Amino acid sequence: MAALGAAFLLITHTLDPHKVYQEVDWGLLVFFVGLFLIVGGEENAGIVRKLLEVAEHWNLQKPGVFTVAVGLLSNIVSNVPAVMLLKSLAPGFANPHTAWLVLAMASTLAGNLTITGSVANIIVVETAKPDVQISFRDYLRSGVPITMGTMLLGWAWLSWIR
Repeated sequence: MAALGAAFLLITHTLDPHKVYQEVDWGLLVFFVGLFLIVGGEENAGIVRKLLEVAEHWNLQKPGVFTVAVGLLSNIVSNVPAVMLLKSLAPGFANPHTAWLVLAMASTLAGNLTITGSVANIIVVETAKPDVQISFRDYLRSGVPITMGTMLLGWAWLSWIR
């Protein structure tokens, strides 16, 4: 949609194209393209099949175990790619409804743990740079307690309502 909007503005000549291109965060755009290329490559390389094997071995069907696994993977590859990799697991679980809820909850909340846990965090830290430097360690001081508390609460809630 954003690309269509930008194309419309360029075609109608209501804005100077240089102004439109100047507002594009090219580094972030390349970052997103790279994330999706890596995830696509992982799917083609059979990573999803290996995840299914891990799911059987570690009993990821238990909401607590799945919450931890999603949280870890979300901070290794960021939460959107983690969901893209784990989305094929949820339908095969004994309770797919709970699995989908856990995946949504854990990937969203786990994104708060580290700067790289969510692209939104990266955008905030990069945008703040002219005014403030936020180190990985600074972010962790807030991210760890917030993430652990909210994920524990989310897991407890989903365990209770299922």
